[in-house]
Amino acid sequence: MTAQTTIFALSSGSLPAGIAVVRLSGPSAGRAVQELAGDLPAPRRASLRRLRGRTGGLVDEALVLWLPGPDTVTGEDMAEFHLHGSAAVVEKLSAELLALPGMALAGPGEFTRRAFANGRMDLTQVEGLSDLLAAQTEHQRQQALRLFSGDASSVFEDWRRQVIAAEASLTAAIDFNEEEDVGVQALADLRPRLGQLIRTLEKALLQAGRAGALRDGFKVVLTGPPNAGKSSLLNGLAGRDAAIISSEAGTTRDVIEVPVMLADYRVILTDTAGLRSVSADQGVEQEGMRRAQAEVAAADIVLWVVAPDVTADASPVAQPDLVILNKSDLASGPTQTIRTRNGESYTVDLAVSAMTGAGLDRLLQRLGEMISARMMGAEDAVVVRMRHVAALQRTIRLLNDALSVEKMGLEVMAESLREAAQSLASLTGKVDVEDVLGQIFSEFCIGK
Repeated sequence: MTAQTTIFALSSGSLPAGIAVVRLSGPSAGRAVQELAGDLPAPRRASLRRLRGRTGGLVDEALVLWLPGPDTVTGEDMAEFHLHGSAAVVEKLSAELLALPGMALAGPGEFTRRAFANGRMDLTQVEGLSDLLAAQTEHQRQQALRLFSGDASSVFEDWRRQVIAAEASLTAAIDFNEEEDVGVQALADLRPRLGQLIRTLEKALLQAGRAGALRDGFKVVLTGPPNAGKSSLLNGLAGRDAAIISSEAGTTRDVIEVPVMLADYRVILTDTAGLRSVSADQGVEQEGMRRAQAEVAAADIVLWVVAPDVTADASPVAQPDLVILNKSDLASGPTQTIRTRNGESYTVDLAVSAMTGAGLDRLLQRLGEMISARMMGAEDAVVVRMRHVAALQRTIRLLNDALSVEKMGLEVMAESLREAAQSLASLTGKVDVEDVLGQIFSEFCIGK
């Protein structure tokens, strides 16, 4: 599909609906409106028209918008047909459009890709729009809007300008290096400026973990010995039967993830296989525990779940965030500590019963408080995706290289600064980022 192709798609969601909006973008958008509606309405003014097909039959009575470029979302001529929201009407209009020369159905993200190609959005804004469309919580909405509105791009561009200014100063010193102490003075001026920028980038990276958890979901992993009731506890916290439960130890062999909303954050509750000592011939058990330990390593919060009727091995989790005594209805009295087979003990933080529901509200409240505290300010972060993290890590390395190679010559230092500026430019798409475009735009729905 080329830029000369005019694309169209349903942009208003699934059918049937009260209204169906079919959007067009490209050089033939105006001609398509004339063919179907008889004439071009006044620009940017909704006009009621009878749409007629090739044989003169009525397709629908619709509101038509004519949006001449370049001052449009995509930077191209655009049009919209606001139809009655039935599948049959949309299919008929689509057939009529496809019969016109130069028309094609849009692919996922095709409208947004054209907006990027025509300079209406930068790459960070594209990512923000993708996240905004997928947002499920208020915090995710705020985070996505920071990218989509251009706030993050402004921060990235400010960092890039600082590097370019440093490179320019260094280049001037190279051009006049025959003058005494010019290079020495340039380095003396640049060192504190670059050092401050490195600290700023490192601080932004520290926020990236929280920002990623906000975008993808905060991961809470339930782990512990077999038959401690982890799956029952997961079901209780999720409010539905998401995991199979059984009195037989070791029922859970694989990882089970359940998304829930907690404290207005998207949280991924994760049930894992019970951890215990097994023999080498118990391959399935070993694989289940390997996966469980991998989930623990990737967790934002780890719940070590034990029970009064289960004697656990020593906890393989060095420092669980919470120790939960499940099956508190089986305890003969208040239990403050749990002893392991080797005589170690650790303090219980909360006692609950997945069977009776006792203590689950307190556990949910405690989790909500912990998540809110750890995620504070995450929606203000600008480094959100792994692509951003990789670019900043590379930039920091190049800036450190620039500060360390001064003895090798000012030219080598200037080259490191030039590469650092390019690394920051890749965040907004000011340099070639073709390898990431396909992945980003594949996340969009058709019609956006």
